[in-house]
Amino acid sequence: MRDYSAYPLRCLASVAVSAMAAFVCTTAVAAELRLEVATMPRVATIDPRFQSYNIEMAEVTGGRFWKPYAAARTRSRPDAERFAARTPIDLHDDRLRKLAAALSPAYLRISGTWANSTFVAESETPPSAPPAGFNGVLTRQQWRDAIDFSHAVDAPIVTSFAISAGTRDAAGQWLPEQARRFLDVTRSAGGHIAAAEFMNEPDLPAIGGAPEGYDAEAYGRDFAAFRAFMKDTAPDVTILGPGTIGTGADAQALFAATAVGIDTVSYHHYGALSARCAGDRTPKRALSDEWLARSGKTFVFYQALRDQLAAGKPIWLTETAETACGGNRWAATFIDTFRYLDQLGRLAKAGVQVVMHNTLAASDYGLLDERTHLPRPNYWAALLWRRLMGTTVLDAGIPEQSGFHVYAHCARDMPGGITLLVVNNDRRIRRRLTLPAASERYTLANATPADGNVQLNGATLLLGTADRIPALHGDATAPGTMVFAPRTITFLTVADAGNTNCP
Repeated sequence: MRDYSAYPLRCLASVAVSAMAAFVCTTAVAAELRLEVATMPRVATIDPRFQSYNIEMAEVTGGRFWKPYAAARTRSRPDAERFAARTPIDLHDDRLRKLAAALSPAYLRISGTWANSTFVAESETPPSAPPAGFNGVLTRQQWRDAIDFSHAVDAPIVTSFAISAGTRDAAGQWLPEQARRFLDVTRSAGGHIAAAEFMNEPDLPAIGGAPEGYDAEAYGRDFAAFRAFMKDTAPDVTILGPGTIGTGADAQALFAATAVGIDTVSYHHYGALSARCAGDRTPKRALSDEWLARSGKTFVFYQALRDQLAAGKPIWLTETAETACGGNRWAATFIDTFRYLDQLGRLAKAGVQVVMHNTLAASDYGLLDERTHLPRPNYWAALLWRRLMGTTVLDAGIPEQSGFHVYAHCARDMPGGITLLVVNNDRRIRRRLTLPAASERYTLANATPADGNVQLNGATLLLGTADRIPALHGDATAPGTMVFAPRTITFLTVADAGNTNCP
């Protein structure tokens, strides 16, 4: 049996990068906690497509998006080259499809700021430049490719519509002609839009291409017209809203303006700005409890608005990642996997139905490298979540404590079984849990968390020949006390838990 008591700790004689100085090994051990796997109560049920992702409209059409740090010429000034022009993503790429399909079922959100001002081509021959009032063009072939990708990877499309000057009459009123064409093109290609927001992030109207002076009153008027159009034209599409990113007065006003018309509450969350946009996050702070808790605090804001103005409506987080503006350098490393998995566990327990990561394969916060489509650590974490965590959420019975978080679900496709997600984000303390039953253990770790790799039970995760996904086997573990090293994340599947909440 593998000894995890010190895994993967190795004292680092020197640390090449000063920002990594906090990741030095230690030997402290915390008190033991006991888990009662058979009696954990059910606290929530999540959508089967809970773990989902975004492909930005700018990727589909080609356009400007956040430039990866590796492609920037000026490392000393990360905000000097924020954007890069990109050609449309190849949605027929075999590796991209294979890796996306492995995360299914999921939702595929194609939206973002670019979608607010994207013109849908009228014919098979698109215009050479966007018409007045638009910044981009979606060709019919590009949208057919997106629909084909959606079908191939079992990820129904979630989107939003254009709201820029080109969609408005002389008085500034929003007109549905572009939305109607978008729906018609989708149907003619055999596609279906599962859910839609009216626009992307209405609390950032200037960035999003809305008219000057656009406010909650104007948004409420436009949303009412949008809702009436959708209920008449596409009544089977779930209407999401408001899709805001803030937690201030603007977000409150926009929520109030749309609450009676939405089917599902949607919001966005980024805990901070990335270095591209003058953010000040550090790798050390990326493992703090304060950082992990930010996702929950944003949810509480929207939950309170939901309870007050749209009682009983489900809640979706339709865009989230390490930080806004493409993520920091370590968004592509194991350092961010603590946030990624803790956020999923935390929000599932709170009852959030869907969480859509931004992005699948663009900039530094993509699950996959945008150039090679090779998996990053968060992709492997997503794959383990998909294979091990079911849709029934349990209360693990472990009180909240600093640096240690335990989440529980019914195991996927394993009647009576449970799966635990154990996050030890402490940088020095080993933790102990006692399980009364045997389990399969899957520990993610990296002694050098910023190098872009991740190990599962000591073996580096890599694609095999012909992009074969490795088997991801767990280690058999006997009943009794288990030790969790600092800076590790562990899934534990207990097949014989006998939990009656997990039929």
